[in-house]
Amino acid sequence: MDTLLQRFEALNVWKSGDKRAPHKPLIALWAIGRCLQGKPRLASYEVVDQELGRLLRRFGPHRKLIHTEDPFWRMQRDNLWELDRPELVRTHPGGGAFKSDLKRFKIHGGLTEADYNALQGDPRLALRVAEYLVASHFPASIHAPVLEATSITIDPVAGSEIRNCEDWVETRRRRRNPRFREHVLQAYGSRCAVCQFSLALRDEPLALEAAHIKWHVAKGPDTVKNGLALCVLHHELFDVGAFTLLPSLEGIVADSVQGTGVESALSRYDGEQLQAPPREGYPQPDAEFLAWHGREVFSEPETLR
Repeated sequence: MDTLLQRFEALNVWKSGDKRAPHKPLIALWAIGRCLQGKPRLASYEVVDQELGRLLRRFGPHRKLIHTEDPFWRMQRDNLWELDRPELVRTHPGGGAFKSDLKRFKIHGGLTEADYNALQGDPRLALRVAEYLVASHFPASIHAPVLEATSITIDPVAGSEIRNCEDWVETRRRRRNPRFREHVLQAYGSRCAVCQFSLALRDEPLALEAAHIKWHVAKGPDTVKNGLALCVLHHELFDVGAFTLLPSLEGIVADSVQGTGVESALSRYDGEQLQAPPREGYPQPDAEFLAWHGREVFSEPETLR
């Protein structure tokens, strides 16, 4: 089990500065979801293109072009993925595959047979690997939506496994400051910065969280200037990119957000200053971290230019 987990830990994710690239983690999660549902191990590139594209548009950074062919092809190098007829596919000088060839020859890909069988035979292992991938590339506020979108169900029996995996991830990555939430909530007077929500039970704030502006998994620091006190609702909406903040602390809501409650939850705050900014004596959100969120998380970064 440790060997398989370690190979997923060693997944070679593309890096360029502080840009996000969740392509491989998302395709791996999607494949694990198929495994748990008993679906065929290999899927055509056309299917992967559609499904991974959907996941990247929802949980990835918003780019003009979405390249699903790169993770589909390059995952072979991670010893976790295989294609049925790779010899038919032409490659670019940089090692990438021609998308047209993947479609033309109806290339199929998926987890290696040994790993697929191991995960299907041990659902707890599959869930542990899935939670490792989610915990390593996304903030906790959107773990559940990512897992749901990849057809992975976390049941109560697996709860202890998930908590153990989060501890396991923490031992291999930067540890969080256990007082981050306390410091951020103090700075904002235990109120949601967006809507001023503030409830407490026996003096303990309820449904109020400390959100990282630049995600911790993206090496954002556990400091007040990288934090926002947000209610549970606005924390998830912030982390999925439904809204962002300008350095002036003006809220910008994505035009594509629609549905019942959008006016009360978001639209009323569009173009408005934070309802509950940091109290006097505490630092304001840092412009560098806000710029990262606007570029790497907000669903419509082109509107900020």
